[in-house]
Amino acid sequence: MKEISQKLNGEINRLTNKTFKFDERVGEGWFSAVYFLKTKKIVQTHVKNNTVTMQFFQKGNAVLCGTDEAIALIHTFADNPENLEIHSLKDGDRISPYEAVLTVTGPYQDFGYLEGIVDGILARRTSVATNVYNVVKAARSSGKQKPIIFMGDRDDHYTQQAGDGYAAFIGGSTAQATHAMNEWWGKAGMGTMPHALIQMFEGDVVAATKAYQEEFPEDELTALVDYNNDVITDSLKVARAFGEDLKGVRLDTSRTLVDKYFLRNEHLMGTFDPRGVNSELVFALRRALDKEGYKHVKIVVSGGFTEDRIRDFEDRKVPVDMYGVGGSLLKIDIGFTGDNVILNGKQEAKQGRKYYPNPRLEKVEYVPE
Repeated sequence: MKEISQKLNGEINRLTNKTFKFDERVGEGWFSAVYFLKTKKIVQTHVKNNTVTMQFFQKGNAVLCGTDEAIALIHTFADNPENLEIHSLKDGDRISPYEAVLTVTGPYQDFGYLEGIVDGILARRTSVATNVYNVVKAARSSGKQKPIIFMGDRDDHYTQQAGDGYAAFIGGSTAQATHAMNEWWGKAGMGTMPHALIQMFEGDVVAATKAYQEEFPEDELTALVDYNNDVITDSLKVARAFGEDLKGVRLDTSRTLVDKYFLRNEHLMGTFDPRGVNSELVFALRRALDKEGYKHVKIVVSGGFTEDRIRDFEDRKVPVDMYGVGGSLLKIDIGFTGDNVILNGKQEAKQGRKYYPNPRLEKVEYVPE
């Protein structure tokens, strides 16, 4: 659950350093570029009586995330954090190109060496949040919002799961695949069955689904139906076996395979790409389920889905009820920059950069843990 003790405009509503499991070596400069460490030492010796304002921005339209984490990091590892003045937007705010999202004012030597780490936090979290937001937006382009499950556990190092899951939550995802992905916002992971479970039952989808139901009777029963590369046949098998108890089927067909439905109906070939989870397969599955009276069974798709692919499905009104999305959400394509723009009360920045006042920034008060 959230541990919150920083105040924003008098309200207690930010994640704090109790939430984040920071590596103590941050304070030793282990993760800072060496030139920042050298600059800290030079400033301490030669120009220690300074006050700078550092502002952070990026260059696109995005969904901001990582401010709570960045502020908590500064409050944890800066020298004399109680004397720093921090103004920030909130996680989830929509931001514009070059808009200042965070400013820190104080002696450079007290916090300047954290610049690159803050840039990195904001870049990753904002990239994931923005990617998820765009996918969620694509999944409602047909007029109805379809749930998005964040399934990025296998696409990056496991240590990133908590932060990525939180960023996905900020971006609007419905559920996350692991407990770690939910750690910062207090929910549990969600999932049904992998191909490995069906393998344990020698490819018998009905037997695997029955065992699942016996062990997890409170779950909404959803069967994975592409193990045998015969999605419609296996979907009807589990629908007939479980009736109203079956709430959904999930298709995760590899992009290198053509489902057996098309091999049995070769006359359908030649006008579309039949590989993987394609629109024609989903249309055919929906028709087959409806024909036998299983209109209540929802269709979940996963496997290589991106913003563009989801939008294409929605534009064509493919009867998908939920999307599982993974690797495409973890692309880091938003970079942040931290610039010193005010020195001792006067604007002072490198050529091409300047102070960008932002009335949306709100003061963050330091409250000791």
